[in-house]
Amino acid sequence: MLLGVAFLAYYNYEYKQSPRALPTYGNPGHKVGAFKFVNQVGDTITDKDVAGKIRVIEYCFTTCKGICPKMTDNMTKVYKTFRGDMDVLILTHTVDPETDTVEQLKRYADKHEADVSQWHFLTGNRKELYDMGLNSYLITAVATEDYTIKVTPDFVHTQYFVLVDRYDHIRGAYDGTDTEKVDKLIDDIKELKREKPGTTPIKEE
Repeated sequence: MLLGVAFLAYYNYEYKQSPRALPTYGNPGHKVGAFKFVNQVGDTITDKDVAGKIRVIEYCFTTCKGICPKMTDNMTKVYKTFRGDMDVLILTHTVDPETDTVEQLKRYADKHEADVSQWHFLTGNRKELYDMGLNSYLITAVATEDYTIKVTPDFVHTQYFVLVDRYDHIRGAYDGTDTEKVDKLIDDIKELKREKPGTTPIKEE
């Protein structure tokens, strides 16, 4: 009986120590591709600069009067949770690069007290920004018009945050306007931090 109790205690301990297996998204073998954008202080940021980091991705624009302010508030919650943890980066891409210049993004970032070493507000070529969202981050349209803003015919801005692991796999998508979903994102980031180096995702969706 004592052995049984000891075994259960050990099993329970090991279970708690092991991270949850988060799903991977996209076709088998899908990975986030290469990119080259400019952040809010004019630095060029590429895929090499974020390699080996856990990343949270969003698309928005600074003059948005719809869902973006709520998304930014919730992303600020994510940022504050992991502030100073350089294993976790946030990449906010503009969908309106003509308006969101480096100077405009800097003002917006400063308003939210974003440290450029951890939270990048990115601008660049419109087509490259959109291609990255659609083809690498697999950002898709949402069914309700309340949560989508058609910026051009070939891109739809949605409320989703995308979670990317250290190995460029997409591991989750979360409604950035829903605080409960954002709390789950925070929990899932913590799980990714617990994954052992070289761990291959085993679940696919």
